[in-house]
Amino acid sequence: MTAMTAITRVLGDITEQRVDAVVNAANSSLLGGGGVDGAIHRAGGPEILAECRALRAGRYGDGLPTGQAVATTAGRLPARWVIHTVGPVHTPHEDRSALLASCYRESLRVAAGLGAATVAFPAVSAGVYGWPMDDAARIAVETVRAAVAADDRFTEIRFVLFGERAYRAFGDAGLPGI
Repeated sequence: MTAMTAITRVLGDITEQRVDAVVNAANSSLLGGGGVDGAIHRAGGPEILAECRALRAGRYGDGLPTGQAVATTAGRLPARWVIHTVGPVHTPHEDRSALLASCYRESLRVAAGLGAATVAFPAVSAGVYGWPMDDAARIAVETVRAAVAADDRFTEIRFVLFGERAYRAFGDAGLPGI
């Protein structure tokens, strides 16, 4: 039996995290974009893009579906893997919170399959996809806590947040800082 999983938050740059797996808030094309996605592709180098192109040429010809996750190399990042997940675009007209929660569950499922013990997450969908930060933090924290309660193979889940607003929201959702 392992110790409880530490679930924490840090203000910083996800591309600098020394963890087994970094989660990328990707778009369905898997070919890079803005925000976290662009930063991971730029810092990780062409190896990540090459594996994403191979995924698009094979199993994900139509793109990665929203709420799903898939892993590639981390290229030049100080992590072993990048787990790409596609968050939902927020709309006040439809409850897509189950899809957002699925991003976290599926990313952890992929991480477990890789043997990753430490995972760094961004605030999925809380940037250009417009999800309200407080709600995004609540869904992320509740989902990750429930997932690790059922699977104690992880030693640390770290939310790496870019900006004070996100850092405060995840603190308000009950996460300690490191």
